[in-house]
Amino acid sequence: MADDLPKGGSFLIEETDPASIFTPEDFTEEQRMFAKTAEDFIHNEVIPKIEQTEAKEEGVMVELLKKSGELGLLMIDVPEKYGGLELDKATSMLVTEVISKGGAFAVTYAVHIGIGTLPVSYFGTPVQKEKYLTKLATGELIGSYALTEAGSGSDALAAKTRADLSDDGKYYILNGEKTFLSNGGFADLIIVFAKVGGEEFSAFIVERGYDGLTLGAEEKKLGIRGSSTVQIFLDNVKVPVENLLGEKGKGHKIAFNILNVGRFKLGVGSVGSAKIAIDDSIKYANERQQFGKPIASFGMIKNKIANMATYTYVTESMSYRTAGLMDGILSPIDRDADDASELTMKGIEEYVTECSIMKVKGTEMIGYVADESVQIFGGYGYVEDYPAERYFRDARIGRIYEGTNEINRMLIPGMLLKRAMKGEIPLMAAAKKLQDELLEFPMMEETEEEGLLIEEKKLVQNVKKVSLLTAGVAVQKFMDKLQDQQGVLGNLADIIIEAYGMESALLRTLKIAASKGEDGADVVFKMTRLYIYDTIGKIDQWAREVLAACSDGDELRTMLAALRRLTRNIPVDTLGLRLEIADYFIEKEKYEI
Repeated sequence: MADDLPKGGSFLIEETDPASIFTPEDFTEEQRMFAKTAEDFIHNEVIPKIEQTEAKEEGVMVELLKKSGELGLLMIDVPEKYGGLELDKATSMLVTEVISKGGAFAVTYAVHIGIGTLPVSYFGTPVQKEKYLTKLATGELIGSYALTEAGSGSDALAAKTRADLSDDGKYYILNGEKTFLSNGGFADLIIVFAKVGGEEFSAFIVERGYDGLTLGAEEKKLGIRGSSTVQIFLDNVKVPVENLLGEKGKGHKIAFNILNVGRFKLGVGSVGSAKIAIDDSIKYANERQQFGKPIASFGMIKNKIANMATYTYVTESMSYRTAGLMDGILSPIDRDADDASELTMKGIEEYVTECSIMKVKGTEMIGYVADESVQIFGGYGYVEDYPAERYFRDARIGRIYEGTNEINRMLIPGMLLKRAMKGEIPLMAAAKKLQDELLEFPMMEETEEEGLLIEEKKLVQNVKKVSLLTAGVAVQKFMDKLQDQQGVLGNLADIIIEAYGMESALLRTLKIAASKGEDGADVVFKMTRLYIYDTIGKIDQWAREVLAACSDGDELRTMLAALRRLTRNIPVDTLGLRLEIADYFIEKEKYEI
C-alpha cells in the first residue's frame, strides 16, 4: 500500500484535505457518458416494464438483463483480457447508482455483476475465466450465488452442504440445500459454497444443467418482487474438480471479500433509489392541493423534503469518498500480473470498515426516505398505482442482505480495534492520548481559525474524538470480552458511522465552495450545517450510554464532563435551514445540486 494513501479507518485519527477526496463533482465526461447510457436504458427499457417485472412475467427480466449486456453495462468490472471494460470503481458505482432507479431490475443487475461474476473474476483460474467470465460479461450467461442455508444466515460458516470427492477423483459430489438465491430461477451459473468432507468450507462453480440440481418455487416477497429468489436442492450433483473456485478450505475468503464489494455498492445504490423517491415526492407535493394550496407549501412537508435531500447528500458524499479510496489503492495494480486478484482483494480489505459503514448508512437512509415518501403521498402512498408504495417495500430488504445491519454494526468497531491491536493503525495510542488530554483541567484552548464552516469543522473533529474516547473506555472495561457487548458495539458503530458521514459531507461542501465559491455552495452549505447540528445530539446520547455501561461513580462523572466539552455547541436555526433547503429542491422539482 502506497505511503500517501489513507489507511482504512484512519479518518478517525487523521485530518483530511477536502481537495484529496473524490466527489460526484469530479466525474469525467467519459464517466458521465456511461451514466447517461444507464439512465437512458432505465427510463426507456426498464421503467416501462415495471408492472411486467413485478408480476414476474416470464422472460422479461432475463431479456432486460441481456439488453443491458448488449450496452456494455455488465462488463464494467470485468478485466479487458476476458472481454470486459475494467473501469474504475467510481464509474462502476455511478452506473450502479443510476441502475438502482430501476426497482427489482437493480437487484437482478447487482447480483449478476457482483456476487454472480466477481468470484470468478477475482478467484477463478485462467481456464475458468476464459470459459465463464467472458460470457458473464456479455450476459450470455447469468450468474447467481448460493451461500445462505435455512440454518445458517449470518453464521455462513455453519453451512451443512457437503462436497465429497468421488472415488475416481474427477468430481466433487455436492449434497445439501441453499436458500435465498437471487437470480436463482433463471441463472445459468451458480457459485455454491459447501464443506469438503464436511469440514473444509469451499466454493464451486456449478452449472444449472448439472444432474441432481433442482430449483424450488419462487419466493413470494414483501419487496423487490420482480427479482427471482428461490431455493436450490443438490442431490449428488457431480461438479468437475476443475470447477473448484479458489483454494479448497478457503471459501470464506471468497464469501466475505465478495460481500464487502456488495456492501460498498449497496450504499450508492441506496442513493440512486433515494433520488428517484425524492423526485416523485416533490412532484406530487407540488401537484397535490389541500386547503387551496399545494402541500409542498406546508412546513411539515418541507421538513420531510429537506431531511430526505440532506440524508441523501451525506450518503452520496460518503459513497464517492469511499470510491475514491478504492480507486486510489486499486488503480496502480498491474491487471496482467499473476497476483493481480490477490492484490485487488487486499486493496478491498483495506477499506472493509468503510464498506460496512456504507452498507448500514445507505440502507437506513433509503428506509427513511422511502417511508417519508409514502407519508408525503398520504393515502395514495399506500396504493400500488403510485410509486411510493413500491419504494417503501423495496427498501426494506437492504437492512437484511449482504450481512444484516446488526452484523455490520458489530463488524465496524470490531474490525477497527482488530487492526489497532495489530498495529496497522495507531487507534489505541490516539485514544490514550485523548483521554490524558481530556482529564487535564482546564483543557487547553484551541487557537481560533477563520474560514467557511469553522464551527462545524470543530464539531466534526470532536465527534471523531468522541469515537476514540468511547472506544478506548470500552476496551479498557471489557478487554477481549468486548465482542460480547453488542449494545456497546452498536453505539460505537453508530458514532463511527456518523463521524464518517459528517466529515464526508463537510469535506465535499468545502471542496465545492473552493471550486464554485460560497454562493455556488449555498444549498450544500445549509445541508451540511443541518446534518451536523441534527446529529451531534444523537452522538452525545450514544456516547453517554457507552460511558455509563463502562464506568460509574466519580469515573463516570469525569468522563461525562469530558464528553460535554466535546459535544457542546451553540444551536443554529435548523428549522429555518430546513425551509430554505426544501424551497431550493421544490423549485427545481428534483434532487439536483
